[in-house]
Amino acid sequence: MKASRRYPSSIDVARLAGVSQSAVSRAFSEGKSVSEETSRKVFEAAKKLGYSPNLLPRILKMHRSNLVAIVASGTDNPFYAAALQSFTRALQELGYQVLLVQVDDDHSLDGVVPRLESYRVDAIVSALPVLSKEAAMALADVRVPTISFNTPVRNRWVAAVCSDGAGGAAAVAKLFLRRGARSFGFIAGSEGSHASSERLRGYVHTLHARRIGGVSVVHGDYSYAGGYEAVLTLAKRGPIPEGIFSANDLMAIGALDALRHELGLKVPDDVLVAGFDDVPEASWKAYDLTTVLQDGAAMVAEAVAILQQMIAAPRSVGDILRTVPGKLIERATTQRETRAKTAGKRRGSGPSSR
Repeated sequence: MKASRRYPSSIDVARLAGVSQSAVSRAFSEGKSVSEETSRKVFEAAKKLGYSPNLLPRILKMHRSNLVAIVASGTDNPFYAAALQSFTRALQELGYQVLLVQVDDDHSLDGVVPRLESYRVDAIVSALPVLSKEAAMALADVRVPTISFNTPVRNRWVAAVCSDGAGGAAAVAKLFLRRGARSFGFIAGSEGSHASSERLRGYVHTLHARRIGGVSVVHGDYSYAGGYEAVLTLAKRGPIPEGIFSANDLMAIGALDALRHELGLKVPDDVLVAGFDDVPEASWKAYDLTTVLQDGAAMVAEAVAILQQMIAAPRSVGDILRTVPGKLIERATTQRETRAKTAGKRRGSGPSSR
């Protein structure tokens, strides 16, 4: 049986370098006074031995680990995968070490809070929201600054960076109306999703303001398969709505495939389709999906700025909410003329018949 590996200690480095153990400690501590010659000896000995300092004593003494936990779910959703990469890159550039914490729930970080409490991290960031007051209070009790996307509950220790979901959804509804849609559907995310609820609210409110009601809602659980099945469910209820808005692009792409390949419908001639996020796949020629940009890069930048503020002076920071505007990006799935103009062309009359 092989003996367990023995890591070199600061005593080993001190002996090889011919200096005191305290000199080794000072050489590896920022701001500590040590001569260039001593520093050179220490680092040469450390390199030869493969030594790196144990951070645990400093963590226990300073109550700071320089670790930031990034909470992530599966990377099936391209928006979350891109946000994870952006968070990691931005934090490492600022000198933080990243601790990746995987959560089974694809839609919130509530379930992982008890585990996070046991880690000695300086902060938590996540593209997943905090959904319950209980989870937010648990984070506040352990005084770990937490910044998450599209979070409906906040306190002094839990901050939110949100996209303007309601505003983006309103823009989609107006676009559908301009393109001549007369019936409307919405593919929602998971049950209890704050982001999905905000997008539905903006969509319905805009339609109601124009005296249009009866939006047909079906859940797609934010997945491709969910969007595909959602369209089949809408088809079973009756005629397919002329405008279908999805709470994210992944479901919208699934919906497009179901409309075309299962139901034999043409997009945008028969049905208008739009999503939310503007993931790279939305611009692929096979889909060319109209969508609302959820600016993940801007949201990550806002989250990191809040993180630095909360770590530097946690007691002086209050309830923080930052909202990042979205942008409607029209592509082929809604690019058609209104029905009235099309009818005018067939009749050979009207201003559009030239």
